Amino acid sequence: MNSLGFDKSEKDTKVVVAMSGGVDSSVAAVKLKKEGYNVIGVTLKLYNQSDVTKSKSCCAGRDIDDAKQVALHYDFPHYVYDYQDKFFDGVINNFVDSYANAETPVPCIQCNQTVKFTDLLNEAKNLKADTLVTGHYAIRKGGLNSAKLYKALDQNKDQSYFLFATNQDQLNYIRFPLGNFLKSEIRQLALNYNLHVNDKPDSQDICFVTSKSYRDLINKIQPDLNREGNILDHNSNIIGKHQGIANYTIGQRKGLGVGGQEYPLYVTEINKEQNYIVLGKADKLQKSEIKFKNINWLGENYNKQNLHCTAKIRSTQKEESGILNINDDKGTFVFDLPINSTAPGQACVFYKKDRVLGGGWITEN
Repeated sequence: MNSLGFDKSEKDTKVVVAMSGGVDSSVAAVKLKKEGYNVIGVTLKLYNQSDVTKSKSCCAGRDIDDAKQVALHYDFPHYVYDYQDKFFDGVINNFVDSYANAETPVPCIQCNQTVKFTDLLNEAKNLKADTLVTGHYAIRKGGLNSAKLYKALDQNKDQSYFLFATNQDQLNYIRFPLGNFLKSEIRQLALNYNLHVNDKPDSQDICFVTSKSYRDLINKIQPDLNREGNILDHNSNIIGKHQGIANYTIGQRKGLGVGGQEYPLYVTEINKEQNYIVLGKADKLQKSEIKFKNINWLGENYNKQNLHCTAKIRSTQKEESGILNINDDKGTFVFDLPINSTAPGQACVFYKKDRVLGGGWITEN
């Protein structure tokens, strides 16, 4: 049994590595190549940024060239697939539509759910590869069937939150060889391998937003969303005007356009139908129970009713304990202690210790 869990030699194991041009996927590809695997690098061109030189982009311009250089340096095939249309339809359009619908999107999950683990995975199978490898910081345990997903060793870099929507068939096929490494160890391996991307910064969460604000992208794609409306307080008093609900998210404090208040205000409600937003004190953001839909369940040996586990609604937050209940494709999670700033469109991901049980998309009601 080789290190990727296949009962054959490394040289007879064909591996497609998704190479974004960053240090993580580059190290994953070279590490497997040095171990003797039959490696093929694949980079997806996701958006038309041929002039991108900023260091925190992904899968465009300089990043494609970086991936090519790594493959050339270590003598393995590398292909570039133009997925701009698929990425625009599956990720960017969804991103803009979410804000238009008063939701807060998580584009990294959408990207994994669509182009990476659907379209790219199919490309890997078309190449007769045994597996698709990515540079994600997560741990996959198990054989060829019924694989399980766990948090990475490096808790500061753990990306399991972004992978909750990976279904069982996809998880059986995918491998995450960096999950048991610290980020510092990966940087050191990049130095040891003499990779020119060894000090390249990590890509930002919204890699396709190349300006200072995601609002610039929204305004460019759907300028008609800038429809003026009222800003209300919790007593329904008009305290200002907004220039479009797509410019606001639940929990937002800065750039509200309302001054002269005696205490800090936050966006606590966004009403799409009546085109208004509500501002209030921080305590108005607290919520104990959240509801979600479109659940991806990976905890096949756990009961979905009255399950005491942990959950989080952001990748960077610590999980909080509570009670999970799932009925068909909808569910609720009641936190033991209230949490702040839950917003429709965010993902709620469930854990039992380090194991990912699945997750769903938060809804208003």
